Amino acid sequence: MNTSGKFQAGDRLQHLKTGGFYRVIGLAKIEATLEDVYVYEAVSNNTLWVRPKAEMEDGRFVRVK
Repeated sequence: MNTSGKFQAGDRLQHLKTGGFYRVIGLAKIEATLEDVYVYEAVSNNTLWVRPKAEMEDGRFVRVK
């Protein structure tokens, strides 16, 4: 697994458009394409999400404390 990315497991992020808070679980790969994706969890309801690495790192998410 590719472990190099802008965000690391455990980082808390905020989505700038929605204001939602999320916790990074880690990086993974889409089996069919081998595309790098982040797995992350909504702090509000523990829903797990997956988003392409390029989208996560394009400025729509920022690390918060």
